[in-house]
Amino acid sequence: MLELGKVQNLEIVKRVEFGAYLAPRGSRDPDEKVLLPLKQVPAYAAMGDEVTVFLYKDSKDRIIATTRTPKLEIGSVAVLRVVEIGKIGAFLDWGLEKDLLLPFKQQQTQLQVEKEYLVGLYVDKSERLCATMDVYKYLRKDSPYAKEDKVTGIVYEISEEFGAYVAVDNQFSALIPKKEMYGKVQIGDVISARVTDVKPDGKLDLSIREKSYLLISTDAEKIMELIKEYNGKLPFNDKADPELIKNETGMSKNEFKRAVGNLLKSGKIEITDKNICLK
Repeated sequence: MLELGKVQNLEIVKRVEFGAYLAPRGSRDPDEKVLLPLKQVPAYAAMGDEVTVFLYKDSKDRIIATTRTPKLEIGSVAVLRVVEIGKIGAFLDWGLEKDLLLPFKQQQTQLQVEKEYLVGLYVDKSERLCATMDVYKYLRKDSPYAKEDKVTGIVYEISEEFGAYVAVDNQFSALIPKKEMYGKVQIGDVISARVTDVKPDGKLDLSIREKSYLLISTDAEKIMELIKEYNGKLPFNDKADPELIKNETGMSKNEFKRAVGNLLKSGKIEITDKNICLK
């Protein structure tokens, strides 16, 4: 059976001037064959030989075989580079002569040329191969990682309700819960994180912040820099609204208060009714 979007072994059943026709070994269906262009036919290939090929559609929408190995096939995911953005979507480099279309309706964010994104491969209603950023169903849940392990992954979706969805090692399903979000995270970002939990179904929960006691000095330094940007007087203190603190520092109110307490104890600042000032 010929499988569009799959790497498979096919038999040479006919040689022609412009290439060779391939078919599944033992196939009796005269219409079940596909062309392998001449420049792709291996040297010294003979009738009956098997060739490993990938099946896709050419610029004229005809199924064609290639011996080149794509970076992506049906059922898998890969990080691909955007080479162009056109009227119907973005075009991605997937290792073949014809770039892969990522339709606008399959995008999770506004894409940038030359930036890389995690995508899957599917066959659309017109029987054409297209990319999709809806990769959740393609990701594995059998990662080798345990709680407190350090991991690297790519952000492929952001939910205002739940947080940032991440593919660890570009293949394992993970989530940075909203409460663990720190700083600005965007789709396509490659992040380093710590595993905070392994769910019963194998999915990972991540944090892009270290443990609180390790972050106090880092957060304190950040607050010192911010105070200096305000010419030595921060226009709010540790009793400010949590949203204001989050917007200004990227920290939760508790994280901010811990860092401010560290600075106060070390004698670097003083706190007034409305401000935090350098000493």
